[in-house]
Amino acid sequence: MQEKDDIKKLEKHKNNSIRIKGLAAICFIITLVLIVATYAWFIGMRTVSVAGFDIEIASTESLLLSLNGRTWDTTVSINKENYNYDDPDKGTVYPGHTNSWGGKGLMPLSSIGEMDPTTSRMKLFGKASLTATAGGFRLMTGRIDNSAGEQDGYIVFDLFIKNISGSYYNEELNEADEEAIYLEFESAVTIPEDAVEGTGIENSIRVAFAQVGRVRASVKEQEVLAKISCDPLGSGQISIKDGVTGICRQAVIWEPNDTQHVQNAINWYNATCRKRVKADIFTDKTAYSGEFCNPINNGEYYPTYAVGKVITSNDKVDVFDGLYNGYDNGILTPFDYFTDSEKLQDANERPTFMTLAPNSITKVRIYIYLEGQDIDNYEFASVANRVSVTFGFTKQRYREGDIDYEGPDLTPPIITINGPSVVVINQYDEYIDQGATAVDDRDDILPPHRIVTISDVNTNVPGIYTVTYIARDSAGNESRAIRTVVVKAIDSDEGEGGETEE
Repeated sequence: MQEKDDIKKLEKHKNNSIRIKGLAAICFIITLVLIVATYAWFIGMRTVSVAGFDIEIASTESLLLSLNGRTWDTTVSINKENYNYDDPDKGTVYPGHTNSWGGKGLMPLSSIGEMDPTTSRMKLFGKASLTATAGGFRLMTGRIDNSAGEQDGYIVFDLFIKNISGSYYNEELNEADEEAIYLEFESAVTIPEDAVEGTGIENSIRVAFAQVGRVRASVKEQEVLAKISCDPLGSGQISIKDGVTGICRQAVIWEPNDTQHVQNAINWYNATCRKRVKADIFTDKTAYSGEFCNPINNGEYYPTYAVGKVITSNDKVDVFDGLYNGYDNGILTPFDYFTDSEKLQDANERPTFMTLAPNSITKVRIYIYLEGQDIDNYEFASVANRVSVTFGFTKQRYREGDIDYEGPDLTPPIITINGPSVVVINQYDEYIDQGATAVDDRDDILPPHRIVTISDVNTNVPGIYTVTYIARDSAGNESRAIRTVVVKAIDSDEGEGGETEE
């Protein structure tokens, strides 16, 4: 039922997509093409071979973008060839940048988006060791060392967003004072038509948006923008130094295709996961019952229990621990991703994706990686593939479909003349106009004050006269209709009112 509801919402929004493109205030759209050789979670530790990414970023005039902190535009581009291009005016980086393009490929990693305030970088965890158990695999993890610089295995780059909104800049860090930004409906991770289906990688990709810090929008010095950081003072405090407001809040992570699972992943999970009954999964063979875990079905959402800290052998953690196995080990965290299901919600229910301070320049560090704990990461996904990732932001919470918007009203009202359209009367007779009515496709029956009557009828003088009816709808569309009035001359021996003189 949930899947059918999502499909209906998707179709509803797709029907409005043409009109949406003309009205939505899109912040930026990023498109990536990944050439995938093979991948798996910690089980085989295979690496995704990334042959190329093409990223295009576009914005509206109220949200200007920059990759180097010097040149600003509504559109910027970044790819494998130019991600570290350091030309002062046309380059994509700023002095001392730490952009990384994945090295040899993408490794399965896991994160809850926690930021390290000492390095202004996101904490990522990878496999330390893994051993098969009677009901899955015992998991051990270590933190990826990105303290001195980002490592291979994921894509990361900095994007500066200038939010032009008024003139006031609040140096204090308070999300309640910031503007809401929403994920564009057309944001999606898909498999192109000519790619191989059934690998599930499109369901395992995560895109994290980590706000590092901000300054007021009037700052032009590249050197100031370059040194924006979380700027900690210990105990979670934030200092204001050189006009920089540090931000070290948890990164917002987008999980696309949250209810979609490929059949191979479902089969692999349902065949290998056993229900856990004891804590010692490594030495006690009776730690698992003979029952399988709760089955996974396509179209149903299963939370990803992401790795939030180092896992050692003493923790006795299994890959399948968490909601899937009903065992709370206190290590894996059911992370609250921003999902496609939330993106599809009706406007009053649609949650904020992130917030940006008015009249500010915010440094956002963007991470693109494979979430190893996603259920669609499985052992035998080894077919070469391509994935398209597109996302964008908007300040508009409501879309046309949310408010039954039918496009601009360009249709004028239809006027109906009451009575005959041609009236013939004798000279000196009284003319009483019967008026007209009008209907409109948006306003229904127009009220009398929206119908103006203009008449030049003079019954004292024979001739052909017109009565013009002008109807205007609430959008200002206008239509006209004309009634003809013929005043016939009477004989000279007749008086007024048609009476004959004696």
